[in-house]
Amino acid sequence: MKNITLSIATVLLLSGCQSVLNQNQSNNLETNNDIQVLIDVASSAEINQALLVDEAIDVIHPIADGDIDLGNDLKESYLSNDVWQRIRSKLEFSIPEDPRVVSQRNWFIKHPDYLNRVAKRAEPFLYYIVEALEANDIPIEIALLPIVESAFDPFAYSHGRASGMWQFIPGTGKRFGMKQNWWFDGRRDIVASTQGAINYLKYLNKFFDGDWMLALAAYNSGEGRVRRAVRKNKKKNLPTDFWSLDLPKETRAYVPKLLALADIVKRSEEFKIKLHVIDNSSVISQVDIGSQLDLAKAAQLADLTLTELQRLNPGFNRWATDPDGPHYLLLPNHKIENFKQGLAKLSAKERLAWQRYKIKNGDNLGEIAQKFNTEIALIKQVNNIKGNQIRAGKFLLIPVATASLDSYLLSQNQRLAKTQNKVLAGEKRIHIVKSGDTLWDISRAYRVSTRSIAKWNAMAPRDTIKPGQKLVIWQKTAVKTLALDAMTPNEKAIMRNIHYRVRKGDSFARIADKFNVKIKDIERWNSLNRDKYLQPGQMLKLSVDVTNNI
Repeated sequence: MKNITLSIATVLLLSGCQSVLNQNQSNNLETNNDIQVLIDVASSAEINQALLVDEAIDVIHPIADGDIDLGNDLKESYLSNDVWQRIRSKLEFSIPEDPRVVSQRNWFIKHPDYLNRVAKRAEPFLYYIVEALEANDIPIEIALLPIVESAFDPFAYSHGRASGMWQFIPGTGKRFGMKQNWWFDGRRDIVASTQGAINYLKYLNKFFDGDWMLALAAYNSGEGRVRRAVRKNKKKNLPTDFWSLDLPKETRAYVPKLLALADIVKRSEEFKIKLHVIDNSSVISQVDIGSQLDLAKAAQLADLTLTELQRLNPGFNRWATDPDGPHYLLLPNHKIENFKQGLAKLSAKERLAWQRYKIKNGDNLGEIAQKFNTEIALIKQVNNIKGNQIRAGKFLLIPVATASLDSYLLSQNQRLAKTQNKVLAGEKRIHIVKSGDTLWDISRAYRVSTRSIAKWNAMAPRDTIKPGQKLVIWQKTAVKTLALDAMTPNEKAIMRNIHYRVRKGDSFARIADKFNVKIKDIERWNSLNRDKYLQPGQMLKLSVDVTNNI
């Protein structure tokens, strides 16, 4: 599902799809011999800078866990009939005593607190997911996949641009029906992303002729990559089952991690693991709200805190639902009746707050929308504006939040603010993006990596940046910053020549991406053609800018 970059040096791999925690670190270290291929004018320190610790994409959890009033006071006596028992009774995957499975299982057994924390996070959603899987004839083991993907955190995101509980990148999300715009991101929405994951997995299962192990491997690294591995083994008359394929390290750990979790659930008593009790009945339901509604108003009607409402409905980016839908909310069952009664009494105008704004000289719709934290299209729709022209002195009716914007703690803006306001070591700088800026140039100007800038600003290294956007950058106090406009070509890059030995699974694109170079340059430096496959062990000459990989 996600384009995962392969590890290419003697480094630690974060195992598992968008791995949540480092597990069995010592098992993921290459031998020191592999680094010896990097022999040229570059110093060892510069080589370590050029070869980052690993490009496997770790998942980031931007918000702290919190409780939601689900109206269920489940007692320990219900343990034998909770949703885990339901899952346990329907597990069907064969679980081999493969070292990869044993390794993952041992880690989970040694960290029961982690499993309980994840189970508590899953409590509002697990029953819904189990029901959806059974309705679509999907193996029940898939209910555990969000543990592998995101630790059941719908707000989780990765530097590989994956987001949500099921960790979809934007393209795959759109491909499987997840709407993504200024107001709404279906990759984080529980209903949309769960249905999208089901549809994607059904497609992959069919693609691989009913082989669920291959389908799961493809969910992690893409069907194309798994298909190439299958074809490669076929040509060599080798087995084509998952365990026999030459796949990326992360994928080789991904499927065993899911199987290890299934084994723990199946034999929890044997492993002395006591999972957090989750009621085997519906605790939340989807409620039709008809049209756009301020989330603060919705929370008030549902007798929930605004944060509780946002935790159940993480797909909404802003202070209100999307004016173009989806027009539903997930609410605790015991809150729904009063919510419906209150909603029915609201007039259309009471669903949002409104502000009358007098247009000033020099105003444009974009600036006005930004000022009131809304969207140009909504202002145009409300005021029946056909083009983009507005006149000074005229008035606009603008829908605005009913509560202060900082009350919407889990909105996209507030999550970003929380990330940017974290106090880290060093000196904090603010960079306002100008026209023509790229993350690459900014990273070199401040002598930090693009990956670090992305982490400090809750984004992915390949995300588009826009003029006027504020970026937080943390520098070591001694680092001298170069102004972008004043940088000469020599200041912008410190180039070093290195030799790189091609590894299994490498491609021109993957190596180019790893070292931030162009494919055509790799071809030119090595007199190669990208149409021909690279061979493991083959040596490549590369000219690497080490300043971008500090």
